[in-house]
Formats: sequence, structure tokens, C-alpha cells
Amino acid sequence: MATIRLWFGRQNFCLLKKRSFLLLKLTAVVFAVLLFCEFLIYYVVIFRCNWPEVKTPAYDGKQETLDPVLKAMFLADTHLLGEVRGHWLDKLRREWQMERAFQTALWLLQPEVIFILGDIFDEGKWSSSQAWADDVKRFQKMFRHPQHVQLKVVAGNHDIGFHYQMNTYKIKRFEKVFNPERLFSWKGINFVMVNSVALEGDSCNICSEAEAELIEISHKLNCSREHFPLYRRSDANCSGEDAAPADERDIPFKERYDVLSREASQKLLWWLRPRLVLSGHTHSACEVLHGAGTPELSVPSFSWRNRNNPSFIMGSMTPTEYALAKCYLPFEHTVLTVYCGAAGFLVVLILVHLGLLGSPFVLGWKLLRKFKTT
Repeated sequence: MATIRLWFGRQNFCLLKKRSFLLLKLTAVVFAVLLFCEFLIYYVVIFRCNWPEVKTPAYDGKQETLDPVLKAMFLADTHLLGEVRGHWLDKLRREWQMERAFQTALWLLQPEVIFILGDIFDEGKWSSSQAWADDVKRFQKMFRHPQHVQLKVVAGNHDIGFHYQMNTYKIKRFEKVFNPERLFSWKGINFVMVNSVALEGDSCNICSEAEAELIEISHKLNCSREHFPLYRRSDANCSGEDAAPADERDIPFKERYDVLSREASQKLLWWLRPRLVLSGHTHSACEVLHGAGTPELSVPSFSWRNRNNPSFIMGSMTPTEYALAKCYLPFEHTVLTVYCGAAGFLVVLILVHLGLLGSPFVLGWKLLRKFKTT
């Protein structure tokens, strides 16, 4: 009788040991996958990005020091979801992605100034005061940054509404959170943040004020940053893996909705005479030359909600030169593939433990022995 009890005791101990070992393996796999997909992958991907080098003029014996280089980061269309259309899971997944990407880029790349080119929020054009305050609080947590790093934000149509939706209250509400300055200068480089939603050209009070501000500072400007792209017929000439899908590139753009009007675009190019224009709004990348060769770069969306392959622009700038490079974030389908693969691996572990599936190692060894004997 004592022998039988001892045997049953050993059986229970072995069974408990196997279950504990299985639980340990499952926990280790889950922890490793979560650590990689939610933290490490951002470091692995963004670590490959490097600041572009600016061309320096040949030394002529007179210049004592080289112009300082400003490291600027440009991203667009974060579209933080609001209380109306924001599902909690969508908020959690996409906002965590943007927060990790932004904080990792800050730590690895250490930019000096960051520009967000409009559509910070998804529902700013109709959100209540309380909903707006909640959205701002989430934004400030996600895009927190050291005091020595400047963060400049441009208003987009989802922040203050399109031309006939915007009003003074929405603009003042936006400017209360984000510095309303239009002209920003650092290291001898001038930037202007354009409220392109107000460039309707119908002489409304807000439009007239916006145009007057631009005319007043136009003679000081080297560069321009705005939300709406300058006028172009479509994305037909845009290419690259983060351009608009091929079946959408030939769709004509609607003036004052997808792009600025032809008239407003010409005014901006005439007033500002920029050497570079960067814009958001389309969620896709595009490079266009305007007028006398003024380049415009449309910055893709920073969020998985709008793209599988989000990215941002890195700019090295001096008062006379600039160089741009694109930094891709982790692809959403890559993360989902890793999770699916991990789930399949966990299922295999459980089936092997239950004896419903032979151990892959045992099966592999048997097949190898059979191959050798034949």
C-alpha cells in the first residue's frame, strides 16, 4: 500500500513538474514576443536611420567656422482619435505605436526641433471642450520631450475644421495649446508655419488676417512648413513605397480640399520664395517641383491608422544648404506576423505537451535517421 502511494506521489510530482515547465515556457515566449513587438522593434528599426550630411562649401581661406547644422525632424497626420470615432482598442494600439516610435526617435536621433505638419487630432474640428482637453492631455503624454527640444505644430483641417468649419474659437483653442508663432528662427534658418486652411482667398476675416501675417514676414523667410500641399493635379507623378497606392494616384485632387488652390499656391510661392516646402494632409509621400524649381515634399502619416509603413523626415539644415532623409517606422504587418507566428508556436507547444502532436525535435530526428539508413 505504501508502495502504491509512493508511486502515485511520484506521478503527481512529475505531472506538476511538466505543467510548471510548460507554463514557464509559455510565459517566456509571451514575454519575449511582447518585449520585441512593443519595445525592441522600434530601436532595431530606427537605429538604422542616420542624419543626412549637408554639403559644405570648399574652404577659401577666409571662412573661419562652418555654419552650424540644425537637426530637424518632420512628421505629419498623427490623427489622435477622439471620443466619437475612437474605439478603445484602436486608440490603445495606434497611440502606443506613435508614442514608442516618437520616444525612441528622440532617444536615438536627438533632434533639436520637431515639426508636426497638421492633423494632430482626428476630431478637433467638432470636439467639445472636455473632449478637446482629454485629447490634448493624451497628446502631451505621447509626444513629451525634453525642454531643450523645440516642438512646433501646424494646424490641420482635422484640428480646426475646413475653411467653412473653422472659426476664431477653434483657432484660439488650438493656439492656446500650441504656440501661435508663424515665424521661427534658429541657427540662422527661418521657418514659417502656414495655416493653409485659411488660404481660401475669399477675404473672410480669418483669411485676411492670415494673408496679412504672411505678407508682413515674407521678406524674412527661407523655408515654409504647412499642412495642405501646394496645388498639384494628382499624385500621378509620385513614386516610392510610401506613395499613394497605384490605383489612387491618377485621381484628380480637389482644390481647397486635397490641396491648396492654384491661386493660393502661387501667392505662397511669390510671397515666401521658399527654398523648401514640406506639407502633410495626404498621408502619402510625394516630391514635386513648383515654379522656378521650388521643391515640395509631402510627409507621410506617422500613424499605423493611416499607413502600414509610416515614416518621418530627418533634415540637416544650414542657412545655405539642406539635406533630407526618410526614416521608416516598423511596418504594422511585420508586428502582426510576429504575433501570429508566436501564437502558432504556443499552440504547437501545448499540443506536444498534451501528447496530441509529436515533438518536432523527435520527429525531425526520426526523419533524419530514416534518411541516413536509406
